[in-house]
Amino acid sequence: MRGIRDLGGMQGFGPIEVEPDEPVFHERWEGRVYAMAGAAVGAAGGNTPMFRHGIERMDPAHYLNSSYYEHWFTSAATLLVESGVITRDELEARGGTCPLSRPATVGPDDVLPYEPGKTPRFGVGDAVRVRDISFAGHTRCPGYLFRRRGTVIRVGNPEPVPEMEAHRSEVVLETTYCVRFASTELWGPDAEPNAAVNVDLYEQYLESE
Repeated sequence: MRGIRDLGGMQGFGPIEVEPDEPVFHERWEGRVYAMAGAAVGAAGGNTPMFRHGIERMDPAHYLNSSYYEHWFTSAATLLVESGVITRDELEARGGTCPLSRPATVGPDDVLPYEPGKTPRFGVGDAVRVRDISFAGHTRCPGYLFRRRGTVIRVGNPEPVPEMEAHRSEVVLETTYCVRFASTELWGPDAEPNAAVNVDLYEQYLESE
């Protein structure tokens, strides 16, 4: 399942705007949100995947009409309210309307425990296909890669499985791979010839081609 934040490969949003000499923060409040986000997530008993999922749960209209650090603020505020650290009324008493993300639809019992293999399943040069991940919760598999074929070009280090961290607060390590996809495989025959996209993916996202 693709959420509104999974915009990769979608058309109709125009070109990416590149701002020459772009500052680190455009407004002073952005720096404050950056500074407080980690403390807020820690106070809520959360972690980075939970924080990302807080952004993913934003109302689509709010997501598309808000800036990068507004996304950060919304997720941090949502986690604080959901964990009982602060109430929405208390937030709004200090600064006016404070939209929060929608409730999570995936709970700890909805994520199957994952036991990775002791050795990597794939090797450099192997042909693989990305599984169609139909999961309503947090995942790091981009939707535009579903069912696309690629080639493993690097076997990475084991990393924490994001689905487990986001919904079960459980750290399970799994092998990651850098997979190369031909542009024509992703975008069709009219794509730039001889171009490729390299993507780091978890083992559970892949199957043999």
